[in-house]
Amino acid sequence: MSLTQRQQQAFRALAAETDGIDVEVYERFERDPLDPIIGLGQRNLRIGFFGRDPGRDEVRYGEPFIGAGGQLVRKALHEHLYGEKMPDFEASRAVGEHFFWINTVPYKPVGNKAWSMKIKRHFHALMNELLISRWEGRSLITLGREAFLWFGIDQPKAERDRLEAFWKRDDRFESSIDITLEDDQGQTQTFTLYPLPHPSPLNQTWYSRFPGLLAQRLEQLDVRPDNLTL
Repeated sequence: MSLTQRQQQAFRALAAETDGIDVEVYERFERDPLDPIIGLGQRNLRIGFFGRDPGRDEVRYGEPFIGAGGQLVRKALHEHLYGEKMPDFEASRAVGEHFFWINTVPYKPVGNKAWSMKIKRHFHALMNELLISRWEGRSLITLGREAFLWFGIDQPKAERDRLEAFWKRDDRFESSIDITLEDDQGQTQTFTLYPLPHPSPLNQTWYSRFPGLLAQRLEQLDVRPDNLTL
């Protein structure tokens, strides 16, 4: 599913005002640094992944979750769905078509450092709108602390505190939490978040455990080849 023309123009306008987009990497791969990298997917996909921001490979291919961390996710998805190891890069792209993909900010930051809260707020309304109006699914696997706590932006303090407290729980990667979002048009939708650690190879604490944790989530969500859509 692609963005509407209005959404595309809105993202480009916000990006033009944003300092810290890694323009050098976009130029290297002959990509427009104002074009957002958003995976989306079909409206009726049952499960979504919510991550932090694109990296170099995402810029190169114009697709989210396609670099080292994303490949870890896609390998686990392929093995879970088909019972065999993912054979190649094209298979990783194909398995991604069964899920909805979205990030906190759809642009690569310089140095791959997480975007500041100011920048996340800058794009929040548009990302919020995409989640509420462009997708019918309600189950989101969030990847890392930054992605999980994004859902506290513009929420009452009690909700932000509830999310923070949940993230501190020892069982956060086995449990889930509901959160209600509201867009600028007053539309609301409740999502169930299933947090996981960030799958980056630099995340030494959790990287080796990530495939097992994701497999556990997929079992929990009863993900099967015959029930990927609503």
